[in-house]
Amino acid sequence: MKLLPDSRLVMIGDSVTDCGRARPVGEGPGPALGHGYVAEVDARLRLLQPERPVRVFNTGVGGDTVRDLAARWDTDVLALRPDWLSVMIGINDVWRFFDSDPVKQAQAVPPSEYRGTYDALLGRVRPRLQGLVLMTPYYVEPRRTEPMRARMDLFGGIVRELATRHGAILVDTQAAFDQGLGPADPATLAPDRVHPNAAGHALLAQAFLAAVDGG
Repeated sequence: MKLLPDSRLVMIGDSVTDCGRARPVGEGPGPALGHGYVAEVDARLRLLQPERPVRVFNTGVGGDTVRDLAARWDTDVLALRPDWLSVMIGINDVWRFFDSDPVKQAQAVPPSEYRGTYDALLGRVRPRLQGLVLMTPYYVEPRRTEPMRARMDLFGGIVRELATRHGAILVDTQAAFDQGLGPADPATLAPDRVHPNAAGHALLAQAFLAAVDGG
């Protein structure tokens, strides 16, 4: 495992990362890290290194886009002095394009802005890190031609480019959901095709740890 004992892992993102974590920063075993994949990652890391576990911090905020990450990057990433950073952002950036509320539609982030903002944020933090993990956004929908799935794949491709540019480990969450779902109904992993249930979060944690261990 590349995550060394006592190292600091900050995990930032939107509601999929947030999952009811403590404020202002979720840290420590139990409910402080929320009820999602971050807590699952923490639990599995503690099993591997029980005497000197990795310190996991959850700074996910529900509803966030990459614009919101930019507004809180100093306090919720840089100030925590991470050794490792994991980022999963983009679902809301895409989802807003398909929202029926015109106000929320206006919050959609174009691909060029998404790429530029994300790239600038990573450039500010990468020299300070031992390791960087980028998790693609996803939509639990097997039909690649479905409009939201197609746009999510576009944003996932941008994350793939940024992972290469910044020497990051890529977690292809879309591929993990595609494989985990198989012919089953998307609701078996995410009732609304975005917010995972317990099985969906377990799948995300497994994909994260497999990528970090083998990446």
